[in-house]
Amino acid sequence: MQLTRFTDYALRVLTYLAYRGDELATIGEISASYDISHSHLMKIVQHLGRLGYVTTLRGKGGGLKLARAPQDINLGDVVRHTEETLDVMECLADDYVEDCQLFKVCKLKMVLQEAQQAFLACLDERTLQDLLTTRSPFSSIEFHPRPTASPRA
Repeated sequence: MQLTRFTDYALRVLTYLAYRGDELATIGEISASYDISHSHLMKIVQHLGRLGYVTTLRGKGGGLKLARAPQDINLGDVVRHTEETLDVMECLADDYVEDCQLFKVCKLKMVLQEAQQAFLACLDERTLQDLLTTRSPFSSIEFHPRPTASPRA
């Protein structure tokens, strides 16, 4: 299973804000720290705000911070709220139309369903607090732009 960039970046925003505590951060700071598009982060922050994970303050001296304590932000919930689908195969979707002849007897479907449930169960056992180390990595890490993908031969 591969999470979308949207979810990846949402988790990065939440982690960044968790390290900041009650200190406000700006989208510009987060964008620069992770080398992520400012406009893309705006959409993510708006979504996190609608979900109640982030509080935003407008105007001069404004910014954003966590709306809840890190230990109250469940990673499984964040992933479920930021992914469009968690189904690893089309036939696992609730609205799947049974057009596969093997659908009712497919063992692969059952194995993948079990794996998907285990993945989410693992995330459900963790909170944002579990991602934090004793010291903020932002104080000692110099962020560099990600290398661009080299063309494959």
